[in-house]
Amino acid sequence: MSETSLYAQRRAQLAARMQSGVAIVPGAPERTRNRDAHYLYRFDSYFYYLTGFREPEAVLVVVAGEPAKSLLFCRDKNPEREVWDGFRHGPAAAREAFGFDEAHSITKLDELVPELLSNQTALFTHLGADSVWDARVVGWVNEVRNRARSGVTAPREIEDVHVVLDEMRLIKSAEELATMRRAAEISTGAHRRAMQSARPGRSEYEIEAELLYEFRRHGAQAPAYTPIVAAGANACVLHYVENAAALAEGDLLLIDAGCELDGYASDITRTFPVNGKFSGPQKDVYEMVLAAQAAALAEVRPGNTWDQPHEAAVRVLAQGLVDLGLLSGGVEQAIETEAYKKFYMHRTGHWLGLDVHDAGDYKLNGQWRALQPGMVLTVEPGCYIRAGDGVPERFANIGVRIEDDVLVTDDGHEVLTTAAPKAPGDIENLMRSRRG
Repeated sequence: MSETSLYAQRRAQLAARMQSGVAIVPGAPERTRNRDAHYLYRFDSYFYYLTGFREPEAVLVVVAGEPAKSLLFCRDKNPEREVWDGFRHGPAAAREAFGFDEAHSITKLDELVPELLSNQTALFTHLGADSVWDARVVGWVNEVRNRARSGVTAPREIEDVHVVLDEMRLIKSAEELATMRRAAEISTGAHRRAMQSARPGRSEYEIEAELLYEFRRHGAQAPAYTPIVAAGANACVLHYVENAAALAEGDLLLIDAGCELDGYASDITRTFPVNGKFSGPQKDVYEMVLAAQAAALAEVRPGNTWDQPHEAAVRVLAQGLVDLGLLSGGVEQAIETEAYKKFYMHRTGHWLGLDVHDAGDYKLNGQWRALQPGMVLTVEPGCYIRAGDGVPERFANIGVRIEDDVLVTDDGHEVLTTAAPKAPGDIENLMRSRRG
């Protein structure tokens, strides 16, 4: 399927799910970094999912009905600005290239949207994320309401378009999965490079640079999120991103990093010894987390609920923490009292796709939702043992997380990120062939 027909199919699916009314989905605004410098532009995931259009200052309108139609509002062609900022499609070329029924200048948005909303039953958009956008939407609706005496009616319902799109985005198409497999391939290569590059005396930011180099040289546009490169005690800080400390002999290095390719995220965590050899206590904790991940992965299959992998990981971790003497009492007590949360305080995964924490509810009607083929999730148990508070010295400041990207298949699951080693022996063998 061509990209144009893929996005057109998604817009048609959205219109069918709406049944009636108008959906308005804005692109992401450009953001000023400082003075007249901007952050690197990244499109809005919902807008891109429906359009494939990557330029800023754009809005999609989908009108449900028979026939449904989709309209793009975008920047005009401007040769002078293109000298400074690069190519712009302009409405006419964008309509042809991306398969819209109509395309108009973004300057016509305030004029044409009230016409499109007139006599419609419902407006589908997303409110609450941007006050400027919210005010603009309210202004359009009020303009239509002000025409009531001429017989025009305004939408009586405002629905969250993300609710509909979240369900669509949750099941990945063959095209999406092909991109995600390539993103996983690039990211696993970066993790292998990091393992071969780490050694005592180097800095966390040097290893981060190795990751970013590998991402970019293989065509990824950016990291999917700020990489975590955390040595020693820093690995016990879940969202550590300073990446400024030196790597010391005897440290473990926890790296949580993945690239973004054509909008799609990968998300991998590996933990390995800076000196290339796990110590006894490090290996004990690491193998406990690896066993917890294996137990969680065994529960990833159609029909099982979202929570089952997490429950499986928690049980293995609780048993391991008791066996290592880090928790007293039995396993059931550790789970019932949530004592394990001292060392494992997060969930075992999240959806993955256009966003690293991707769209989609985890519960439906108060119940954990069932896994279905085409869903992609991470499986990422961990253990974080901070020094002090009765922690044996041999375990102090050991932080371990192991994370893979996993596709739910018809008969089980497929791990997309297996090329990044995680068995202790495989890691140690790879690290023997270190880079200079």
